[in-house]
Amino acid sequence: MKTIFIPVRSKSVVDESRVLEISKNIPKEIAVLFSVQYINQAKKIKSLLEKKHKITKFSQVLGCSKPNLPKETKAILLISDGKFHGISLAFETKLPVYIFSNNKLEKISKEEIEKLEKKQKVSLVKFLNSSNVGILVSTKPGQENLKKAIELKKKLKKKNSFLFITNNINKQEFENFSQIDSWVNTACPRMDMNDGEIVNINDVN
Repeated sequence: MKTIFIPVRSKSVVDESRVLEISKNIPKEIAVLFSVQYINQAKKIKSLLEKKHKITKFSQVLGCSKPNLPKETKAILLISDGKFHGISLAFETKLPVYIFSNNKLEKISKEEIEKLEKKQKVSLVKFLNSSNVGILVSTKPGQENLKKAIELKKKLKKKNSFLFITNNINKQEFENFSQIDSWVNTACPRMDMNDGEIVNINDVN
């Protein structure tokens, strides 16, 4: 079956005066990242900022990717809704992350980052103490890491490990496998953000 991806564009209007006001509170060397639905707004904001700022990178952010930012980048301005991407970007890059949404600016707090760090530590400890491990493998293009999953299974000689291969990883299905103590994710690296039972393969491999 053929898959067709159709991007949806936001019709929100950028308040130019608000952007110029906000620009005074963000570093001069900044990466502008955006969710695909906000590409038009991001282009407008970039054109306004680059008059007094150095835009080190202008790129779409994806749920399963980590952007490669130039060293001179001092902060990230994310044009998006919600904090999912923002918190993960702050955690991964160790840079200040500002979210611009509905003409308002919000900075990801230190507490939000620490909460994610604690959750990941708990997940890792749970994995280390587990006897039965489920290794999650997605068949989606760009997320499929069956080879890595098989290699990990071979390394886990002191644990009972099982491969779970599916197109869509539905965490509600975990309830059907109560004997699994910990789950290792080989697909989207940000899946562990919302679940204390999941640890990423890069954290245990």
